[in-house]
Amino acid sequence: MYAPNRDQDLRWMQRAIDLAALCPPVAGAYSVGAVIVGDGIELTAGYSRETDPREHAEEAALAKLPAGEPRLATATIYSSLEPCSQRSADRTPCAQRILEAGIPRVVIAWREPPLFVADCVGVEQLAEAGVDVVELPELAEGARAANSHLGLS
Repeated sequence: MYAPNRDQDLRWMQRAIDLAALCPPVAGAYSVGAVIVGDGIELTAGYSRETDPREHAEEAALAKLPAGEPRLATATIYSSLEPCSQRSADRTPCAQRILEAGIPRVVIAWREPPLFVADCVGVEQLAEAGVDVVELPELAEGARAANSHLGLS
């Protein structure tokens, strides 16, 4: 598994936060960026609503890779916001997408606040499934800034 040091984690997370700033802001959704890194190389990246008004960042990034991409088995996904644990019936939650992709390591900057979902448990679902989850709270403010349209403090 790709296990970067803290400086590398911070650099890749800043890339995810920068991607979040590209999201078209909407009142009912977070602006999130995601980067998937394998062996120190960016494999793919995406951001919320990149190609579809209901698309999440992790979903956008994963969609750019072929199903069963072998490099995912040793990759890290950096998401500026905790991967969602629930979505509408016709959309797979991002935590589940990460598990299905076989990504063993997830790094986040900010836990999902209870604005749209009362109790997001993406981090817990991933950890219970054996995924190594790292939180970088020192970058949470940057992730929140991309969501100023939601009136969060």
